[in-house]
Amino acid sequence: MKSLTLIEKHWLTSSVCLLLIITGLSLWPLDSLPSAPGSDKAHHLIAYAALVFPIALRKPNRWLWFVVFFIGYSGLIELIQPYVNRYGEWQDMLANTAGVVCGVAMATAINAARKRRLKD
Repeated sequence: MKSLTLIEKHWLTSSVCLLLIITGLSLWPLDSLPSAPGSDKAHHLIAYAALVFPIALRKPNRWLWFVVFFIGYSGLIELIQPYVNRYGEWQDMLANTAGVVCGVAMATAINAARKRRLKD
């Protein structure tokens, strides 16, 4: 549980860093996609789940605005990608949105389990 406390303490820093990394990797011009294990869509899902998880775990004021922002931001990235020698795909945005939903679901489940443990 120490790692969860650390995530909650540094939720903003970790989310901003992840957002910058995702932005850089998404908009860096490439001649071809690098070889990586797993599917491209799984990478999108994991990245956005990791992005939203600290915020959903900590739940600062107006945390749902962050969720909406990340989904909108992923759509904006897909619109920009064709201008930087990348391919914008709406399926990527769907995978990003699924990642946001998964990240929120994981954080919600963890918070619920923590509350149950405190009651017992």
